Amino acid sequence: MAGRDENALRSHLGRARGLGSAHEGLHHWWAQRLTALALIPLSLWFVASVVCMAGADYAAVSQWLSQPFTVGALSLTILAVFYHAVLGLQVVIEDYIHGKALKLVLLVGLQFAGFGLAAAAIVSLLVIAFAG
Repeated sequence: MAGRDENALRSHLGRARGLGSAHEGLHHWWAQRLTALALIPLSLWFVASVVCMAGADYAAVSQWLSQPFTVGALSLTILAVFYHAVLGLQVVIEDYIHGKALKLVLLVGLQFAGFGLAAAAIVSLLVIAFAG
């Protein structure tokens, strides 16, 4: 069977849609777009907040972080940033890494790294917010 065209066994509709057996392309695409859309106002709020807090001491920043809206908005920002980054890096790995074993190791490592870093960032945020 070597040398056989993979599209030869697919229907005309399957070739036109370009979906593989997992059918996850659309979900991934929507998740990337929605996280990008969510990051627009969250990033604008974060940048404006950092600019307003420029020059503030630790006590003022800690007091700002202890407000429920701030903790919630920063947590959402962290989650959206890491999820969006994992989605984007996943596409890069899937497109440019051709060895199956290496691809699997990188994809699993990416998921663990994304989850671990997001969790560490949120825990750090909560420690600062509730320590003061």
